[in-house]
Amino acid sequence: MHTGSCLCGGVRFEIEGELESIQLCHCGQCRKAQGTPFASNIPVAASSFRLRSGAELLREFESSPGKKRIFCSRCGSPVFSKREQMPEVLRIRAGIIDGPLDTKPAAHFYTASKANWWEINDALPAFAEAYIPPAAKKI
Repeated sequence: MHTGSCLCGGVRFEIEGELESIQLCHCGQCRKAQGTPFASNIPVAASSFRLRSGAELLREFESSPGKKRIFCSRCGSPVFSKREQMPEVLRIRAGIIDGPLDTKPAAHFYTASKANWWEINDALPAFAEAYIPPAAKKI
């Protein structure tokens, strides 16, 4: 079980089970939404996510057709995003999960639009756009 909360503590949640690898997204929307050079996202099954408090504080913003970013209306903390095409998956912001994590970043995405002032200097795979695993392309 993992727990997390927004900056003010009004939104609290728990995630059942092990966490997937962290995805580092460098797209322009993530930079604007996070105020950082990239977003650190963890995909989580919607069925594994439970909101413990703060439902009344959550607001959503449709940043592009079919993609909603959910945040705390009191402190502004981004909590997760979701896509209409994948309603079973939430992308939780890794930085709001409490305590140490047993997962690590797996890859950089949308590096073609990364901030020019940020250097990627690790050995993680980097993809100019989104990465779609070969198995997913067959669906």
